[in-house]
Amino acid sequence: MHITVCGLSHKTAPIEIREKMSFERELDGTVRALLDKNAVKEAVVISTCNRTELYAVLLDLDIGKKQLYDFLSGRSGVELKTLEPLLYFYNDKQAIRHLFEVSASLDSMVVGEAQILGQLKEAYALAAELQATDIIFNRLFNRAFRVGKRVRTETPIGESAVSISYAAVELAKKVFQDLDGRTVMIVGAGKMSELTAKHLQDQGVKSVLVSNRTYEKAVELAKTFKGEAVTFANLFNEMAKADIVITSTAAPHAVIKKEDVAEVMKARRNKPIFIIDIAVPRDVEAAVNTLYNVYLYDIDDLQNVVENNMAERQKAAKYAEEIIGEEIKQFVGWLSSLEVAPTIVELKKLSEQIRQEELEKVLARIHDINEHDKEHIKALTNVLMNRLLHEPIVRLKELAKHKDGYAYVDSLRHLFGLDNVQEEIEKRGSVERK
Repeated sequence: MHITVCGLSHKTAPIEIREKMSFERELDGTVRALLDKNAVKEAVVISTCNRTELYAVLLDLDIGKKQLYDFLSGRSGVELKTLEPLLYFYNDKQAIRHLFEVSASLDSMVVGEAQILGQLKEAYALAAELQATDIIFNRLFNRAFRVGKRVRTETPIGESAVSISYAAVELAKKVFQDLDGRTVMIVGAGKMSELTAKHLQDQGVKSVLVSNRTYEKAVELAKTFKGEAVTFANLFNEMAKADIVITSTAAPHAVIKKEDVAEVMKARRNKPIFIIDIAVPRDVEAAVNTLYNVYLYDIDDLQNVVENNMAERQKAAKYAEEIIGEEIKQFVGWLSSLEVAPTIVELKKLSEQIRQEELEKVLARIHDINEHDKEHIKALTNVLMNRLLHEPIVRLKELAKHKDGYAYVDSLRHLFGLDNVQEEIEKRGSVERK
Protein backbone atom coordinates (compact mmCIF):
# COMPACT_ATOMS: atom_id res chain seq x y z
CA MET A 1 0.00 0.00 0.00
CA HIS A 2 1.53 3.32 -1.08
CA ILE A 3 0.44 6.94 -0.52
CA THR A 4 1.27 8.85 -3.72
CA VAL A 5 0.78 12.17 -5.47
CA CYS A 6 1.20 12.74 -9.19
CA GLY A 7 0.72 16.13 -10.83
CA LEU A 8 2.09 19.46 -11.97
CA SER A 9 1.98 23.05 -10.76
CA HIS A 10 3.05 26.60 -11.56
CA LYS A 11 6.56 25.49 -10.58
CA THR A 12 6.81 22.76 -13.23
CA ALA A 13 4.45 23.59 -16.11
CA PRO A 14 3.54 26.65 -18.23
CA ILE A 15 0.01 28.01 -18.15
CA GLU A 16 -0.92 26.58 -21.57
CA ILE A 17 -0.36 23.07 -20.20
CA ARG A 18 -2.02 23.83 -16.85
CA GLU A 19 -5.12 25.03 -18.72
CA LYS A 20 -5.44 21.67 -20.49
CA MET A 21 -4.95 19.87 -17.17
CA SER A 22 -7.70 21.75 -15.35
CA PHE A 23 -10.45 19.35 -14.16
CA GLU A 24 -12.39 21.86 -12.01
CA ARG A 25 -15.58 21.64 -14.09
CA GLU A 26 -15.59 17.83 -14.17
CA LEU A 27 -14.02 17.01 -10.83
CA ASP A 28 -16.55 14.38 -9.77
CA GLY A 29 -16.21 12.49 -13.06
CA THR A 30 -12.42 12.67 -12.79
CA VAL A 31 -12.47 11.17 -9.28
CA ARG A 32 -14.79 8.35 -10.38
CA ALA A 33 -12.67 7.58 -13.45
CA LEU A 34 -9.50 7.53 -11.38
CA LEU A 35 -11.03 5.16 -8.84
CA ASP A 36 -11.83 2.73 -11.67
CA LYS A 37 -8.11 2.04 -12.13
CA ASN A 38 -7.34 -1.37 -10.62
CA ALA A 39 -4.20 -0.17 -8.80
CA VAL A 40 -6.03 2.75 -7.13
CA LYS A 41 -7.56 2.09 -3.71
CA GLU A 42 -8.33 5.67 -2.62
CA ALA A 43 -8.30 8.94 -4.58
CA VAL A 44 -8.54 12.72 -4.15
CA VAL A 45 -8.12 15.16 -7.06
CA ILE A 46 -6.96 18.76 -6.57
CA SER A 47 -7.48 21.09 -9.54
CA THR A 48 -6.84 24.86 -9.31
CA CYS A 49 -5.45 27.49 -11.67
CA ASN A 50 -1.96 26.80 -10.32
CA ARG A 51 -1.95 23.02 -9.82
CA THR A 52 -3.53 19.71 -10.80
CA GLU A 53 -2.68 16.79 -8.51
CA LEU A 54 -3.89 13.22 -8.19
CA TYR A 55 -3.55 11.84 -4.66
CA ALA A 56 -3.90 8.08 -4.62
CA VAL A 57 -3.41 5.08 -2.36
CA LEU A 58 -1.87 2.54 -4.74
CA LEU A 59 -1.94 -1.23 -4.31
CA ASP A 60 1.08 -1.61 -6.63
CA LEU A 61 3.55 1.27 -7.00
CA ASP A 62 4.88 0.60 -10.50
CA ILE A 63 1.56 -0.33 -12.09
CA GLY A 64 -0.20 2.51 -10.27
CA LYS A 65 2.35 5.12 -11.34
CA LYS A 66 1.90 4.16 -15.01
CA GLN A 67 -1.88 4.29 -14.62
CA LEU A 68 -1.70 7.80 -13.12
CA TYR A 69 0.57 9.08 -15.90
CA ASP A 70 -1.62 7.57 -18.60
CA PHE A 71 -4.73 8.92 -16.88
CA LEU A 72 -3.43 12.50 -16.85
CA SER A 73 -2.34 12.26 -20.47
CA GLY A 74 -5.61 10.75 -21.64
CA ARG A 75 -7.79 13.08 -19.61
CA SER A 76 -5.98 16.25 -20.73
CA GLY A 77 -5.26 15.27 -24.33
CA VAL A 78 -1.57 16.10 -23.90
CA GLU A 79 0.80 13.44 -25.25
CA LEU A 80 2.69 11.61 -22.53
CA LYS A 81 6.09 12.43 -24.05
CA THR A 82 5.22 16.14 -23.72
CA LEU A 83 3.60 15.80 -20.31
CA GLU A 84 5.95 13.45 -18.48
CA PRO A 85 8.90 15.89 -18.06
CA LEU A 86 6.51 18.38 -16.40
CA LEU A 87 5.05 15.91 -13.89
CA TYR A 88 6.23 15.11 -10.39
CA PHE A 89 5.54 11.83 -8.62
CA TYR A 90 6.05 11.40 -4.88
CA ASN A 91 5.29 8.36 -2.77
CA ASP A 92 4.89 7.57 0.92
CA LYS A 93 6.75 9.99 3.23
CA GLN A 94 7.65 12.32 0.36
CA ALA A 95 3.99 12.46 -0.73
CA ILE A 96 2.83 13.14 2.83
CA ARG A 97 5.34 16.00 3.13
CA HIS A 98 4.17 17.47 -0.18
CA LEU A 99 0.50 17.45 0.88
CA PHE A 100 1.34 19.07 4.22
CA GLU A 101 3.41 21.77 2.47
CA VAL A 102 0.50 22.44 0.08
CA SER A 103 -1.97 22.73 2.99
CA ALA A 104 0.42 25.10 4.80
CA SER A 105 0.66 27.17 1.56
CA LEU A 106 4.44 26.68 1.42
CA ASP A 107 4.11 25.34 -2.14
CA SER A 108 1.85 28.16 -3.34
CA MET A 109 2.78 30.85 -5.85
CA VAL A 110 2.41 33.31 -2.97
CA VAL A 111 3.69 31.71 0.23
CA GLY A 112 1.16 32.11 3.02
CA GLU A 113 -1.95 32.60 0.88
CA ALA A 114 -5.08 31.25 2.53
CA GLN A 115 -7.09 30.03 -0.47
CA ILE A 116 -5.40 26.65 -1.00
CA LEU A 117 -6.53 25.20 2.34
CA GLY A 118 -10.18 25.80 1.41
CA GLN A 119 -9.60 24.25 -2.00
CA LEU A 120 -8.09 21.16 -0.39
CA LYS A 121 -11.06 20.81 1.94
CA GLU A 122 -13.51 21.05 -0.98
CA ALA A 123 -11.58 18.44 -2.99
CA TYR A 124 -11.49 16.02 -0.05
CA ALA A 125 -15.18 16.57 0.77
CA LEU A 126 -16.12 15.69 -2.82
CA ALA A 127 -13.93 12.56 -2.81
CA ALA A 128 -15.40 11.47 0.53
CA GLU A 129 -18.93 12.05 -0.79
CA LEU A 130 -18.08 9.83 -3.80
CA GLN A 131 -16.74 7.18 -1.37
CA ALA A 132 -13.29 7.53 -2.93
CA THR A 133 -11.57 7.82 0.46
CA ASP A 134 -11.09 5.28 3.22
CA ILE A 135 -9.10 4.90 6.44
CA ILE A 136 -5.77 6.19 5.11
CA PHE A 137 -6.93 9.29 3.25
CA ASN A 138 -9.57 10.13 5.85
CA ARG A 139 -6.79 10.29 8.44
CA LEU A 140 -4.21 11.87 6.10
CA PHE A 141 -6.32 14.75 4.80
CA ASN A 142 -7.72 15.63 8.20
CA ARG A 143 -4.13 15.70 9.43
CA ALA A 144 -3.26 18.00 6.49
CA PHE A 145 -6.08 20.39 7.49
CA ARG A 146 -4.69 20.40 11.01
CA VAL A 147 -1.23 21.25 9.64
CA GLY A 148 -2.63 24.18 7.64
CA LYS A 149 -4.46 25.51 10.69
CA ARG A 150 -1.42 25.11 12.97
CA VAL A 151 0.86 26.93 10.55
CA ARG A 152 -1.54 29.87 10.25
CA THR A 153 -2.13 30.15 14.00
CA GLU A 154 1.38 29.37 15.27
CA THR A 155 3.37 31.40 12.71
CA PRO A 156 2.87 34.88 11.16
CA ILE A 157 3.01 33.41 7.65
CA GLY A 158 -0.26 34.96 6.47
CA GLU A 159 -0.19 38.25 8.36
CA SER A 160 1.80 40.59 6.09
CA ALA A 161 0.77 41.86 2.65
CA VAL A 162 2.62 40.42 -0.34
CA SER A 163 0.86 42.13 -3.25
CA ILE A 164 0.97 45.80 -4.28
CA SER A 165 -2.76 46.27 -3.68
CA TYR A 166 -2.72 44.62 -0.24
CA ALA A 167 0.44 46.55 0.71
CA ALA A 168 -1.46 49.76 0.00
CA VAL A 169 -4.25 48.63 2.33
CA GLU A 170 -1.72 47.71 5.01
CA LEU A 171 -0.14 51.17 4.82
CA ALA A 172 -3.56 52.86 4.88
CA LYS A 173 -4.33 51.04 8.13
CA LYS A 174 -1.12 52.39 9.64
CA VAL A 175 -2.09 55.93 8.71
CA PHE A 176 -5.72 55.75 9.84
CA GLN A 177 -5.82 52.64 12.09
CA ASP A 178 -9.53 52.24 11.33
CA LEU A 179 -10.81 52.43 7.72
CA ASP A 180 -14.50 52.28 8.63
CA GLY A 181 -16.39 55.22 7.15
CA ARG A 182 -13.41 56.54 5.15
CA THR A 183 -13.67 57.88 1.59
CA VAL A 184 -11.37 56.75 -1.22
CA MET A 185 -10.84 58.49 -4.57
CA ILE A 186 -9.62 56.72 -7.71
CA VAL A 187 -7.87 58.95 -10.25
CA GLY A 188 -7.58 57.21 -13.63
CA ALA A 189 -8.94 53.78 -14.46
CA GLY A 190 -5.99 51.42 -13.96
CA LYS A 191 -6.72 47.80 -12.99
CA MET A 192 -4.42 47.97 -9.96
CA SER A 193 -6.19 51.11 -8.70
CA GLU A 194 -9.51 49.32 -9.07
CA LEU A 195 -8.22 46.26 -7.20
CA THR A 196 -6.74 48.40 -4.41
CA ALA A 197 -10.02 50.26 -4.02
CA LYS A 198 -11.87 46.92 -3.85
CA HIS A 199 -9.59 45.74 -1.02
CA LEU A 200 -10.07 49.04 0.81
CA GLN A 201 -13.84 48.75 0.45
CA ASP A 202 -13.65 45.22 1.89
CA GLN A 203 -11.85 46.71 4.91
CA GLY A 204 -14.67 49.16 5.66
CA VAL A 205 -14.16 52.17 3.35
CA LYS A 206 -17.59 53.72 2.92
CA SER A 207 -17.51 55.99 -0.15
CA VAL A 208 -15.71 55.73 -3.49
CA LEU A 209 -15.14 58.69 -5.81
CA VAL A 210 -13.88 58.12 -9.37
CA SER A 211 -12.30 60.74 -11.60
CA ASN A 212 -11.07 60.27 -15.16
CA ARG A 213 -10.31 62.52 -18.12
CA THR A 214 -12.97 60.54 -19.97
CA TYR A 215 -16.01 61.10 -17.78
CA GLU A 216 -17.89 58.11 -19.24
CA LYS A 217 -15.14 55.80 -17.98
CA ALA A 218 -15.41 57.35 -14.53
CA VAL A 219 -19.17 56.71 -14.52
CA GLU A 220 -18.67 53.10 -15.59
CA LEU A 221 -16.07 52.36 -12.89
CA ALA A 222 -18.06 54.19 -10.21
CA LYS A 223 -20.97 51.80 -10.81
CA THR A 224 -18.68 48.90 -9.82
CA PHE A 225 -18.30 50.38 -6.32
CA LYS A 226 -21.75 52.02 -6.14
CA GLY A 227 -19.74 55.21 -5.94
CA GLU A 228 -19.79 58.68 -7.50
CA ALA A 229 -18.15 59.86 -10.73
CA VAL A 230 -16.23 63.15 -10.62
CA THR A 231 -15.26 65.33 -13.60
CA PHE A 232 -11.54 65.84 -14.06
CA ALA A 233 -12.05 69.61 -14.00
CA ASN A 234 -13.48 69.31 -10.48
CA LEU A 235 -10.77 66.86 -9.29
CA PHE A 236 -9.18 68.89 -6.50
CA ASN A 237 -12.43 70.25 -5.06
CA GLU A 238 -13.70 66.67 -4.67
CA MET A 239 -10.31 65.37 -3.47
CA ALA A 240 -10.80 67.37 -0.28
CA LYS A 241 -13.51 64.83 0.65
CA ALA A 242 -11.14 61.87 0.24
CA ASP A 243 -9.05 60.33 3.00
CA ILE A 244 -7.27 58.00 0.54
CA VAL A 245 -6.35 58.81 -3.07
CA ILE A 246 -5.25 56.09 -5.52
CA THR A 247 -3.89 57.46 -8.76
CA SER A 248 -2.90 55.58 -11.90
CA THR A 249 -3.32 57.62 -15.08
CA ALA A 250 -1.49 57.25 -18.38
CA ALA A 251 -0.26 60.85 -18.29
CA PRO A 252 3.40 61.40 -19.30
CA HIS A 253 3.89 63.95 -16.50
CA ALA A 254 2.65 64.72 -12.99
CA VAL A 255 -1.03 65.61 -12.84
CA ILE A 256 -1.12 66.25 -9.06
CA LYS A 257 1.31 68.94 -7.91
CA LYS A 258 2.39 70.29 -4.56
CA GLU A 259 0.34 73.49 -4.84
CA ASP A 260 -2.76 71.47 -5.76
CA VAL A 261 -2.49 69.26 -2.69
CA ALA A 262 -1.70 72.29 -0.49
CA GLU A 263 -5.10 73.73 -1.47
CA VAL A 264 -6.74 70.36 -0.82
CA MET A 265 -5.20 70.28 2.69
CA LYS A 266 -6.53 73.78 3.45
CA ALA A 267 -10.03 72.59 2.55
CA ARG A 268 -9.47 69.49 4.76
CA ARG A 269 -8.17 71.63 7.62
CA ASN A 270 -5.00 69.53 7.51
CA LYS A 271 -6.73 66.27 8.28
CA PRO A 272 -4.43 63.40 7.16
CA ILE A 273 -4.59 62.23 3.53
CA PHE A 274 -2.95 59.08 2.16
CA ILE A 275 -1.95 59.18 -1.53
CA ILE A 276 -1.01 55.98 -3.40
CA ASP A 277 0.69 56.75 -6.72
CA ILE A 278 0.79 53.53 -8.73
CA ALA A 279 1.45 55.24 -12.09
CA VAL A 280 4.67 54.99 -14.07
CA PRO A 281 5.62 57.75 -14.88
CA ARG A 282 4.44 59.07 -11.53
CA ASP A 283 1.22 61.09 -11.32
CA VAL A 284 2.17 62.96 -8.14
CA GLU A 285 5.08 65.32 -7.58
CA ALA A 286 7.52 63.96 -4.97
CA ALA A 287 7.45 67.35 -3.20
CA VAL A 288 3.85 66.64 -2.15
CA ASN A 289 5.30 64.38 0.56
CA THR A 290 6.77 67.45 2.35
CA LEU A 291 3.29 68.79 3.17
CA TYR A 292 2.03 68.36 6.73
CA ASN A 293 -0.15 65.25 7.26
CA VAL A 294 0.24 64.15 3.62
CA TYR A 295 1.46 60.57 3.25
CA LEU A 296 2.60 59.83 -0.30
CA TYR A 297 3.70 56.35 -1.46
CA ASP A 298 4.72 55.46 -5.01
CA ILE A 299 5.04 52.03 -6.67
CA ASP A 300 8.64 51.57 -5.46
CA ASP A 301 7.63 52.27 -1.86
CA LEU A 302 4.88 49.66 -2.11
CA GLN A 303 7.25 47.18 -3.75
CA ASN A 304 9.70 47.62 -0.85
CA VAL A 305 6.88 46.83 1.60
CA VAL A 306 6.03 43.71 -0.40
CA GLU A 307 9.67 42.54 -0.50
CA ASN A 308 10.11 43.08 3.25
CA ASN A 309 6.91 41.19 3.94
CA MET A 310 7.96 38.35 1.64
CA ALA A 311 11.19 38.06 3.63
CA GLU A 312 9.13 37.83 6.84
CA ARG A 313 6.98 35.09 5.32
CA GLN A 314 10.09 33.14 4.35
CA LYS A 315 11.24 33.29 7.98
CA ALA A 316 7.83 32.04 9.09
CA ALA A 317 8.09 29.23 6.52
CA LYS A 318 11.07 27.82 8.43
CA TYR A 319 8.92 27.49 11.56
CA ALA A 320 6.17 25.96 9.41
CA GLU A 321 8.61 23.26 8.23
CA GLU A 322 9.24 22.32 11.87
CA ILE A 323 5.49 21.91 12.43
CA ILE A 324 5.26 19.80 9.27
CA GLY A 325 8.14 17.61 10.49
CA GLU A 326 6.30 16.94 13.76
CA GLU A 327 3.05 16.09 11.98
CA ILE A 328 4.76 13.77 9.48
CA LYS A 329 6.39 11.87 12.33
CA GLN A 330 3.04 11.37 14.07
CA PHE A 331 1.23 10.31 10.90
CA VAL A 332 3.96 7.92 9.79
CA GLY A 333 3.89 6.40 13.28
CA TRP A 334 0.17 5.75 12.91
CA LEU A 335 0.66 4.42 9.38
CA SER A 336 3.35 1.97 10.45
CA SER A 337 1.04 0.73 13.21
CA LEU A 338 -1.20 -0.68 10.47
CA GLU A 339 1.46 -3.28 9.70
CA VAL A 340 0.46 -6.72 10.97
CA ALA A 341 3.64 -7.76 12.81
CA PRO A 342 3.89 -4.80 15.24
CA THR A 343 0.14 -5.00 15.89
CA ILE A 344 0.41 -8.67 16.87
CA VAL A 345 3.37 -7.91 19.13
CA GLU A 346 1.44 -5.09 20.84
CA LEU A 347 -1.68 -7.27 21.22
CA LYS A 348 0.36 -10.02 22.87
CA LYS A 349 2.15 -7.50 25.05
CA LEU A 350 -1.11 -6.01 26.28
CA SER A 351 -2.64 -9.46 26.87
CA GLU A 352 0.42 -10.61 28.81
CA GLN A 353 0.29 -7.47 30.96
CA ILE A 354 -3.38 -8.15 31.82
CA ARG A 355 -2.66 -11.86 32.46
CA GLN A 356 0.16 -11.03 34.88
CA GLU A 357 -1.90 -8.45 36.75
CA GLU A 358 -4.91 -10.72 37.21
CA LEU A 359 -2.74 -13.72 38.12
CA GLU A 360 -0.98 -11.78 40.86
CA LYS A 361 -4.32 -10.64 42.28
CA VAL A 362 -5.67 -14.21 42.39
CA LEU A 363 -2.53 -15.73 43.93
CA ALA A 364 -2.45 -13.00 46.56
CA ARG A 365 -5.94 -14.04 47.71
CA ILE A 366 -5.16 -17.77 47.94
CA HIS A 367 -3.40 -18.75 51.16
CA ASP A 368 -1.31 -21.86 51.82
CA ILE A 369 -0.72 -22.56 48.12
CA ASN A 370 2.47 -24.39 47.23
CA GLU A 371 4.80 -23.49 44.36
CA HIS A 372 3.76 -26.54 42.32
CA ASP A 373 0.12 -25.42 42.29
CA LYS A 374 1.14 -21.86 41.50
CA GLU A 375 2.95 -23.06 38.42
CA HIS A 376 -0.13 -25.03 37.32
CA ILE A 377 -2.32 -21.92 37.65
CA LYS A 378 0.22 -19.83 35.76
CA ALA A 379 0.37 -22.41 32.99
CA LEU A 380 -3.43 -22.48 32.80
CA THR A 381 -3.69 -18.70 32.38
CA ASN A 382 -0.99 -18.82 29.75
CA VAL A 383 -2.78 -21.56 27.78
CA LEU A 384 -6.12 -19.70 27.99
CA MET A 385 -4.55 -16.48 26.72
CA ASN A 386 -2.77 -18.20 23.83
CA ARG A 387 -5.90 -20.15 22.84
CA LEU A 388 -7.99 -16.96 22.84
CA LEU A 389 -5.46 -15.05 20.74
CA HIS A 390 -4.56 -17.83 18.32
CA GLU A 391 -7.57 -17.65 15.99
CA PRO A 392 -7.72 -13.82 15.74
CA ILE A 393 -3.98 -13.69 15.01
CA VAL A 394 -4.17 -16.37 12.31
CA ARG A 395 -7.14 -14.63 10.66
CA LEU A 396 -5.44 -11.23 10.89
CA LYS A 397 -2.37 -12.57 9.09
CA GLU A 398 -4.57 -14.02 6.34
CA LEU A 399 -6.69 -10.87 5.95
CA ALA A 400 -3.60 -8.66 5.83
CA LYS A 401 -2.75 -10.22 2.47
CA HIS A 402 -5.93 -8.77 0.94
CA LYS A 403 -6.11 -5.23 -0.47
CA ASP A 404 -8.35 -4.11 2.44
CA GLY A 405 -6.14 -5.81 5.02
CA TYR A 406 -5.09 -2.60 6.74
CA ALA A 407 -8.76 -1.90 7.52
CA TYR A 408 -8.92 -5.06 9.67
CA VAL A 409 -5.68 -4.14 11.38
CA ASP A 410 -7.02 -0.65 12.11
CA SER A 411 -10.28 -2.10 13.48
CA LEU A 412 -8.42 -4.48 15.79
CA ARG A 413 -6.20 -1.68 17.04
CA HIS A 414 -9.27 0.42 17.74
CA LEU A 415 -11.15 -2.39 19.53
CA PHE A 416 -8.19 -3.18 21.82
CA GLY A 417 -6.98 0.41 22.17
CA LEU A 418 -3.54 -0.52 20.85
CA ASP A 419 -2.69 2.99 19.69
CA ASN A 420 -2.32 3.81 23.37
CA VAL A 421 -0.97 0.44 24.46
CA GLN A 422 2.37 1.69 25.73
CA GLU A 423 0.72 4.47 27.68
CA GLU A 424 -1.83 2.01 29.06
CA ILE A 425 0.84 -0.48 30.11
CA GLU A 426 2.86 2.22 31.86
CA LYS A 427 -0.30 3.45 33.61
CA ARG A 428 -1.16 -0.06 34.77
CA GLY A 429 2.39 -0.51 36.01
CA SER A 430 2.34 2.73 38.02
CA VAL A 431 -0.98 1.74 39.63
CA GLU A 432 0.49 -1.59 40.68
CA ARG A 433 3.59 0.08 42.15
CA LYS A 434 1.36 2.27 44.30
